[in-house]
Amino acid sequence: MAADIEQLEERLGYSFASRELLEQALTHRSFGHENPDRGGKDYERLEFLGDAVLDLVIGHVLFERFPSLREGDLSMRRAEIVSEGGLAEVARRLELGRWLYLGRGEEQTGGRDKSSILADSCEAVFAAIYLDGGFAAAERAARALFDVDAERPAEPGFVDYKTRLQELIQAEYREPPRYSVEGEEGPDHAKSFEVAVSVQGRELGRATGRSKKTAEQQAAKNALEALEAPG
Repeated sequence: MAADIEQLEERLGYSFASRELLEQALTHRSFGHENPDRGGKDYERLEFLGDAVLDLVIGHVLFERFPSLREGDLSMRRAEIVSEGGLAEVARRLELGRWLYLGRGEEQTGGRDKSSILADSCEAVFAAIYLDGGFAAAERAARALFDVDAERPAEPGFVDYKTRLQELIQAEYREPPRYSVEGEEGPDHAKSFEVAVSVQGRELGRATGRSKKTAEQQAAKNALEALEAPG
């Protein structure tokens, strides 16, 4: 595996001091459940951090590259780039699925090419780069791998409900909405997440989805529909 993982490092443009971090970023929890000797480590905590790392890295790149774009346009572009579809696209270019550690169920149901798994593992890999080499290393990798061309057509059907909701809530409450995972159901290869969005303790909407990002977007959409409904 050590020699093979070097091919992934070449594609990332980054060599890890801690290969253990990279291997954790490639480990789906289904594999951890079936291999308890691995210490139960999977990519979920790294996925959480990677989401924040990529928001900052891509935001910084967009802010620097497009000085004339307004906040709403920058937010929309960033949301598209780090959407499930955008992250999965980067993961497929890297052929990240080749290196994933998956449980038997995920392996049998095509987990190596599932957009939700590819997107989550992509976030986890960038968290691993950040932890191993710092912000500059994560930014260099992102600049090389993510397409931030402002002229690129929007992902078909993509609507950034989260940004729309944030703009609305921020204007009224001076704070962003909060998203929380309220439940998970199903086996690892067919899991769904229930997410609620709230502000100041008041729930605005909730939804379920095959990934947290999908559920958050749908919860934001439901919240907007409820807030904008007449009466």
